[in-house]
Amino acid sequence: MQLSKETQIKMYEDMLKIRAFEEQVDEFISRGAITGTTHLCIGQEAVAVGACYAIRHDDYIASTHRGHGHCIAKGAQIDKMMAELFGKETGYCKGRGGSLHIVDMSTNNLGANGIVGGGIPIAVGAALSVKMQKQDKVVVCFFGDGAMNQGAFHEAANLASVWKLPVVFLCENNQYGMSTPLNEAFNIKDLSIRAEGYGMEGITIDGNDLLEVYQTVKDFAEKARSGEGPNLIVAETYRWKGHSKSDPRKYRTREEEQEWMKKDPIAAFEKKLIKEGILSEQKAEEIKEKVEKIIEDAVKYAQESPYPSVENITDYVYVEEEA
Repeated sequence: MQLSKETQIKMYEDMLKIRAFEEQVDEFISRGAITGTTHLCIGQEAVAVGACYAIRHDDYIASTHRGHGHCIAKGAQIDKMMAELFGKETGYCKGRGGSLHIVDMSTNNLGANGIVGGGIPIAVGAALSVKMQKQDKVVVCFFGDGAMNQGAFHEAANLASVWKLPVVFLCENNQYGMSTPLNEAFNIKDLSIRAEGYGMEGITIDGNDLLEVYQTVKDFAEKARSGEGPNLIVAETYRWKGHSKSDPRKYRTREEEQEWMKKDPIAAFEKKLIKEGILSEQKAEEIKEKVEKIIEDAVKYAQESPYPSVENITDYVYVEEEA
């Protein structure tokens, strides 16, 4: 693994950005300052950052309803993301999409999706276009464990395998599909063995280990890029918050949550960087202050941005028919 000290520090900073962004959104949601719903990825930062750093800027990703981390890790502008959640004209979708529909084609992020598993066929379609145009790109397709039981996953995985499309299917197994625990939704313990049924390589990794995610996605992406076809990575992780803002989390214990919080991917990576002399405690605090300022500026930008006008509220929502 050849990652410069500067890159590792940047990865650490991006995980902090994701955590800080989500915590700020959580606060605004609880106060009613942001309307609609949102799905937070606190606790899953290592998957987003490790995966997005493992691929090239011109490679594609397809995201999920829990996609803020993917956006940030792929290089999205945090102020435009915040503005979108506030429903402002300066947001990525001009305030029309909200949390579940942020798209950033400048970073080849094909977007979040409000439908569970909805991004999977989109990713396969993008991979087909890559192959037909003979482009040297891959598509990393994020989805949760709940999406693995959707018909869209099975159909898309089969087609991608038959046509040897350059897709890395990346399942963020956060242990629950809404309130349904893994053992009640699957009759297998290792979800990656499903890859065998499609003639793909599959592997299960520690989704809280940033460097393990990075190296695995890098290896699998290069295999897909070289023409070997799709593959499947199952990253074991945990969402600290509920499924969405209205989730009381009665289906799991606070003790279970505390055990997973001890595996905090950010704290673990910070400890590693300090131990190896890549990062000092003082530098870590400076980065945290820098991230806090970035979030503060993003909030200010969002709050001061205009709402869409009543006259043009349906622009970009419906296709304009030509007379």
